[in-house]
Amino acid sequence: MPVAQDSVPKTAPVTYADAGVNIDRASKTKQRIKYLAHKTFTKGVLSEIGGFGSLFSVNKKYLDPVLVSSVDGVGTKLKVAFEMKVHHTVGGDLVNHCVNDIVVQGAAPLFFMDYLATGKLEPEVAEKVVEGIADACKHNGCALIGGETAEMPGFYPEGEYDLAGFIVGVVERERIITGKTVEVGDIILGLPSNGLHTNGYSLARKLLFEVARYSPETYVNEVKNKIGNELMRSHKSYWPSLKKTIVADCIAAMAYITGGGITENLPRVLPRGTAAVIELGSWPVLPIFDHLQKLGNVPMDEMLRTFNMGLGMLLVVPSKKFKKAQTLLERVGEKVYTVGRIVKGDRKVLYS
Repeated sequence: MPVAQDSVPKTAPVTYADAGVNIDRASKTKQRIKYLAHKTFTKGVLSEIGGFGSLFSVNKKYLDPVLVSSVDGVGTKLKVAFEMKVHHTVGGDLVNHCVNDIVVQGAAPLFFMDYLATGKLEPEVAEKVVEGIADACKHNGCALIGGETAEMPGFYPEGEYDLAGFIVGVVERERIITGKTVEVGDIILGLPSNGLHTNGYSLARKLLFEVARYSPETYVNEVKNKIGNELMRSHKSYWPSLKKTIVADCIAAMAYITGGGITENLPRVLPRGTAAVIELGSWPVLPIFDHLQKLGNVPMDEMLRTFNMGLGMLLVVPSKKFKKAQTLLERVGEKVYTVGRIVKGDRKVLYS
């Protein structure tokens, strides 16, 4: 039965802050991070931070521009960041992860937006995350033009947050890299990763913290690093290294090695009638992956479809353009490994 209005007990005024949402704290946080975003602005930015929508103008040098978009997160690498209280790194990881998503189609990053959600907003933590985002945006030549910071009491455990990133890039229509020109005989080049990047962390955390009972401070001789530091290695962006090779039209296809590893990601860019042969042992596998495999007696096929195994990006190049691609990449300081070739088959990866 509804309670009569006059029987409702009188109480002191209740505010949004009493419910756990501090608008004043959120406003101060936004002011603290606004200047970080401004440092990333490019000529295409037409609006200020804080509006209802962000405006961006595509450079008129593009004759037939096609926009390429992606959205991604950092996964359970955040759990390691929380424990180590390292927040700048995951901000940069978020941007680089998204940049790599669109680079595989030949797109140059234009602008980025972020979403940070937490139970209780901690201004210093938010600022560190956005500082990492802004630094990575600047490194990749894209503008941080907006974002959302959501304080949701009771939704996240204390001291934790979630991150998502949204990116838009541009490519000339006739220069989109689709994989349609991949042919039997093409060569597969591998560009090294900087560790786990942002994939496979749920398995890695189980093996390291539950099976081996390590802490982030545990130093492992085989890895030559503290486990926490190893897991917090930055996610590498391949855009700075690939710019000139993309412009030189040396690449038939690219596969960004994320969740699913080489096994699941390379077939995504192979046309019908082709397959890829990857030569195990043709690149150095990082010590952390060997250590993880030993800890859990993880089958090799499981490793190859969970982790990047030391290769963050694969390029499929025509044999006649192999030398040019290799030279352009090495000139900008990128290591390059010849890891396989394209053969007849049904869009799958074969290991030899």
